[in-house]
Amino acid sequence: MEEITGAQIIAEALKAQNVEYMFGIVGVPVIEVAMAVQGVGIKYVGMRNEQAACYAASAVGYLTGRPAVCLVVSGPGLIHALGGMANANMNCWPVVVIGGSSDQNQETMGAFQEFPQVEACRLYSKFSARPSSLEAIPSVIEKAVRSSIYGRPGACYVDVSGDMVTARVDRARVRAAPCCPPPPVSLAHPKAVTEAVAMLKTSKQPLVIVGKGAAYSRAEDEVQELVELCGLPFLPTPMGKGVLPDDHPQCVAAARSRALLQADVVVLLGARLNWILHFGLPPRFNPQVKVIQVDICAEELGNNVKPAVALLGDIRNVVSQLLGCFRKDAWRYQSDTMWWRSLKEKMNANERMSKALAAHSSVPMNYYTVFHHIAELLPHDCIIVSEGANTMDIGRTMLYNRLPRHRLDAGTFGTMGVGLGFAIAAALVESGRKTCQRVVCVEGDSAFGFSGMEVETMCRYKLPVIIIVVNNNGIYSGVDPHTWDELGKMGDLTTIAPPVTLLPEARYDQVMAAFGGQGFFVRTPQELRSALQLCLDDWERPSLLNVLIDPASDRKQQEFPWLTRSNL
Repeated sequence: MEEITGAQIIAEALKAQNVEYMFGIVGVPVIEVAMAVQGVGIKYVGMRNEQAACYAASAVGYLTGRPAVCLVVSGPGLIHALGGMANANMNCWPVVVIGGSSDQNQETMGAFQEFPQVEACRLYSKFSARPSSLEAIPSVIEKAVRSSIYGRPGACYVDVSGDMVTARVDRARVRAAPCCPPPPVSLAHPKAVTEAVAMLKTSKQPLVIVGKGAAYSRAEDEVQELVELCGLPFLPTPMGKGVLPDDHPQCVAAARSRALLQADVVVLLGARLNWILHFGLPPRFNPQVKVIQVDICAEELGNNVKPAVALLGDIRNVVSQLLGCFRKDAWRYQSDTMWWRSLKEKMNANERMSKALAAHSSVPMNYYTVFHHIAELLPHDCIIVSEGANTMDIGRTMLYNRLPRHRLDAGTFGTMGVGLGFAIAAALVESGRKTCQRVVCVEGDSAFGFSGMEVETMCRYKLPVIIIVVNNNGIYSGVDPHTWDELGKMGDLTTIAPPVTLLPEARYDQVMAAFGGQGFFVRTPQELRSALQLCLDDWERPSLLNVLIDPASDRKQQEFPWLTRSNL
């Protein structure tokens, strides 16, 4: 008889489900689980905060299509991870969280860190359960992995009590669960496909919106063929960037507001009509717009705007169905229409305005100057992680993505603090693939503060992430050092300092240097270019560029601010 511990059963069950990565923070009662997963060849990455660990694990799920695991301790450890689970669910990214919990024979007695974890996680996940026995662990883990990737992806939770981790059972009694296959794919109804094709052919001002769902479904080849075969203008959502290259001649991102407002037929590919797309409603959209909605989730069809045609199915396969019709009966939207001329006119005007702002040579720099120089140096195949307010918003328009799944940002939930966890995940995945693609994490100074200690994680694992902190001394805006000193002379800063202010010219670069990475304090364009090039050339250690900008710097005036509160 061979006995096996609960920790070993968990590790082997995860390995059987092709889990490659685990992120977490160990402590009682899950230390043995982390050691066991390393023993079966799963990579364990120790993080500094459970929330960042869950962000990292969910990003692996998005990038690979297979969930990673976030391992947390009981009570507060699990509660810290709930933010990451909520973010994964809102983004539709697969992740499995495994949480230790108090011993079963101590429940309701006030055990150490006792908390109703299974019940709490039901609000933040697709599936939440505790195995009834050691023998049942593999089947519960299989269901968690399967639930995380089938249908609309999301977070799943498996609870393991402390006494189950160290308990032993005869291996022969353990019910092995084979690896769940990839998610089944579905096709739209042929009649609905025919209706969509007919509607598109009669449109005067068509627009394709490429969403994160198209990136997740690996639909880039099919979407590109559809856009180019039919001559259609397209607009990517933030994480739909790169499904087609941002510098593609049919990309109209630089005329976003006009494209949304004046389109008469919109093909919605794996994007939701939520706040990011202004709910599909006027005044951002034409009141008479006809929406051809393609989504894997039936419940999403018709949210906020009733689609003229609903195509339920896997994005990649449904686009292939549309392509089949257009290949048989060729149709192409002409490039000399008034619609194309109007879009190009607006794009040129907006690009001229951005170039004028980027050309400013004054110090401290503005956002546009900083992003202009960064864009000139970044490799075309790099993965860009971005978060912040203006930092993310302006960077979205100026830092191009040319490959799918190469942009990670605050996403559907608008979560700040995701950046460093996402960057760690991306660096690990790219290292495993041996792609030699750089990971560049562009952060506002406020956003960096949420997970700043994860720079130690980067240094510990020698992940050559480049962090660029665009430092304006505040949240949205800050004050300069002289103004800060004057405020201090006036009295108690807690009653005087604007709530949006942070410490002026904080030395985030020294935080990175303290752990053995490279830190650069940047004030001028020349210093920015020199430091960034040094970082791009160095594959041995992580780097941080602390780039000071004018605290009053702002984005150019927007007709419809898209990443701020929508006024309906």
